[in-house]
Amino acid sequence: MRTLIFMAALVICSFAISKAGNEEIVIGEKVTIKSKVLNEDRNLMVYLPQTYGISGKSYPVMYLLDGGYHFHHVSGIVDYLSTRGMMPEMIVVGVLNVDRTRDFSPTHVDKAPTSGGAEKFKSFLSDELMPYVNKNYRTQGYEILVGHSFGGTFATYALLSDPDIFDAYIAISPYLIYDNGDVIKNAENDLKSKYKNNKHFYMTLGDEPDYVATLDKFESIIKNKAPQNLDFTYIQMKDENHNSIPHLSIYNGLESIYSGWQIPKEKYKEGLAGIDGHYKALSEKYGYEIVVPEQTVNLLGYNYLNKKEYKKAIKIFEENAKRYNGSANVYDSLGEAYEKNSQFADAEKNYSKAVEIGESQNHPYLKVYKDNLKRVQKDITSK
Repeated sequence: MRTLIFMAALVICSFAISKAGNEEIVIGEKVTIKSKVLNEDRNLMVYLPQTYGISGKSYPVMYLLDGGYHFHHVSGIVDYLSTRGMMPEMIVVGVLNVDRTRDFSPTHVDKAPTSGGAEKFKSFLSDELMPYVNKNYRTQGYEILVGHSFGGTFATYALLSDPDIFDAYIAISPYLIYDNGDVIKNAENDLKSKYKNNKHFYMTLGDEPDYVATLDKFESIIKNKAPQNLDFTYIQMKDENHNSIPHLSIYNGLESIYSGWQIPKEKYKEGLAGIDGHYKALSEKYGYEIVVPEQTVNLLGYNYLNKKEYKKAIKIFEENAKRYNGSANVYDSLGEAYEKNSQFADAEKNYSKAVEIGESQNHPYLKVYKDNLKRVQKDITSK
């Protein structure tokens, strides 16, 4: 369908079991692109956040290697953490394998005839896949690379060889003993002393004795060089093995990358200024503008509403309506505040706006908006 520097075909895929008459649960779509760099078709699985269809927002992107193995559980992790305010909502792009030995290995070894294609695969990611994703989805410009085992080798190689492509990395049990530890041998020279933007590198290892020496060496190099703007974490999970470690590593890795994301309770006590200040600090940390989410401002408004501080609640909800004037929910909340303050005409006006927007979006809470509007109209009529 749409093209950039290569042909692309989009096929919508429902990753769900459905029965006649029942609604399908869709967690992603399948995309096939033709790569000129690799001279082959590459299949992807793409997960979009729950709010993608109605928010108009842009989102950071996770590029997930071995996508065929990890897409389902990783999209679940992202959905769980983001909907609980522990990280931002995020697009997940799972890259399915064609020849993982070729794509993930930085050097050629004779016993693996196709090996040594990591540089080409990196070009595919940076020159073809990422431009395609940025063109066809609303992206924020913050990218995370996740790789397990040989994929972790590639993630480490990507950090050392071209660190500006990705902002954060999760390397799970990286196979750094490949080719007699070639990546480790070059790490001393390839590791920069300073990165112009903040980088996060989260590395894990299970109960895998053969891997220990090379990962310890890599950790030692990073600690000795202590690059500026590189946040490095190495965790050994001795109760996990090579197959069990990915899920926990990705969950913990995202928590590590987004440590400090949640708003401290005291910021709510400072009101909207405190919340705005928190997100300003996050924007500086991650290198792009992070706006205060609609639901965060709404929560502040309901804090006032529950204390019966109606004028303060109205002021907050009015501000949220200015910031998110395409949201049905902000007008419904504002209508509720007006209703509780006995400003029924203003309540009706805002409930009506919520219904209008809700109908245009086929919003899942449309019935609630309509019920609220009917109730306040009935109150007005009775008076």
